[in-house]
Amino acid sequence: MSTPENALSNRDWDQLGLLRVSNLAPRPTRLSETGLSETFVADLIAKHLFDRGTLSLGELSTSVALAGSIIEGVLNFMRTEARVEVRPGQASSAGLAYTLTERGRLTALDAMMRSGYLGPAPVPLKYYARIARAQTIHKRSVTRDSMCAAFDDVVLDPDLLDRLGPALNSGRAMFLYGPAGTGKTYISQRLSRLFCQPTLIPHAIAIDESVVQVFDPLIHKRLQQKPVNNNLKLEKGHDPRFLICERPVAITGGELTSEMLEVHYDPSTRLYEAPLQLKANNGLFIIDDMGRQKVSPAAVFNRWIVPMEEKRDYLTLGSGRHFTVPFDIVLIFSTNIHPLELAEEAFLRRIGYKIEFGTLTVEQYAHIWRAACRTYNVEYNPQVLDYLINELHTRRHVALLPCHPRDLLGMAVDHAVYEENSRDVSIDHLRWAWDNYFVSVDEHVEVTGRHSSWSGD
Repeated sequence: MSTPENALSNRDWDQLGLLRVSNLAPRPTRLSETGLSETFVADLIAKHLFDRGTLSLGELSTSVALAGSIIEGVLNFMRTEARVEVRPGQASSAGLAYTLTERGRLTALDAMMRSGYLGPAPVPLKYYARIARAQTIHKRSVTRDSMCAAFDDVVLDPDLLDRLGPALNSGRAMFLYGPAGTGKTYISQRLSRLFCQPTLIPHAIAIDESVVQVFDPLIHKRLQQKPVNNNLKLEKGHDPRFLICERPVAITGGELTSEMLEVHYDPSTRLYEAPLQLKANNGLFIIDDMGRQKVSPAAVFNRWIVPMEEKRDYLTLGSGRHFTVPFDIVLIFSTNIHPLELAEEAFLRRIGYKIEFGTLTVEQYAHIWRAACRTYNVEYNPQVLDYLINELHTRRHVALLPCHPRDLLGMAVDHAVYEENSRDVSIDHLRWAWDNYFVSVDEHVEVTGRHSSWSGD
C-alpha cells in the first residue's frame, strides 16, 4: 500500500513543498514583476502609514508583502510627490522611518474612500489565474492504494471506496446521497487527505484598481513555515502575497444563499470579498444538506452549469465590471433527498457521478462500536453490543448507520457517569441512551436507504 502524501515527514514536506511553490511563484524583486502600478502600491503604502502613523522600511515591506527594494523605490516616488517624509531620529536596523505629510494624509484618505482594503499587496487577476491553473487539484491521479491509505482508519464499504476514487479522477462534480447519518459529509471532507500538496492562496486579487479579498482563515489553513527575519532581503522564497496553505475545503449547508456565490461588497467598509467557490479554488467545495436551502435547488444547480462545463466562473463587481476566474474545484453535492426529487435527469447527467451511501453490515457496525469504546475509554462488552443490535436495532427496525455507535455510546457514558460516576456502560445505560436519542421508539420508524427520500434520524 502506498504512503499518502500527508504521511511525509515535516522535513521532507518542507523541502518538497516549499521548493515547488517557490518555483511556481517566485518572489518579485522589481515593481514590474508584481503586475501592479506605482500609483497603486503608493496608495496602499499611504493607507498603511495613515493607519499606523510611522513605519520603517522593513515594517512597510512586511505589511505590504513586497521586497524592500520595491518599497524603497515607491517611497522615493512618494517623496517627490511630497506625500511622505523621513522621520528624523527614528531610523533602525529595519531602515529609515517614514510618515505621511499633510498632502499624503489627504491622498491616503482619498485612497481609503475608493477602497477600504488594508493588507498585503494583491495579486493581479491574470497572475492569480496562471497560478491557480498550475496548481490544479485535478492534476493528480487517485489510485486504489492511495484511497485505501487515506481511509485506512475508517470503516467504509470497499465498493463505495472504488466509486469515489474514479469520481475524483474524472474532474466532474459528484452527487452523494443516502439516509442521514451514513457518513456523506464526513467522508467527503476526508477526501481532502488525497490532495495534500502545499497550495498558494493569495491574500487578495486585483481586478484593475478593485481589490477582492480571498484568504479566509475559516477555510484556508496555513502551513507552518520558518519566519523570515530580514524582510529587506527578499530575493529567495515564494511571493509573500500568497500564503502557503493546505488544499482548501469549503463547506456550506442550509445557510447557503445565492448571494454567497457572488462577489460581496460591503459599502460600510468599502471591501470586496470573494464568493465561496473562489475561496475553494484548487480544493474541495461541499454543498451539504442539498435541498434544505432557502434558495431553490434549481437555482443552486443552474449556478454551476456554465462553470462545470467551461471550468471557469463569471463574476461581477459592484461597479458592474465583469471578470472570469478559473473554476478548479472538486464540487460535491450531498443530500438525504433522492437526486430525482431535486433535479431533472438532464442536469444529473452533467454531474456524472451519483454515489449512494447505504447502511452498515453487522460486522461493520461492530467494528465502529469497538473503535468508539476506545475513544470513550469504555471497556468493550460483547453482551452490550449484542443487545444493541438484536434487541434494539433489529426489533425496532432501525437500520445500522455509522453515526449510531458513537452517538449512543456517548450518551450511555453520560448516564453512567451521572448515576454511578463510572464509565462502565451497562445494558440499562444503553437502553436509556436509545430512548433519549430517538424521538419515539414506539413509532418504529424504519430507515432503509432505498426509499425515494429519507428523514433525518
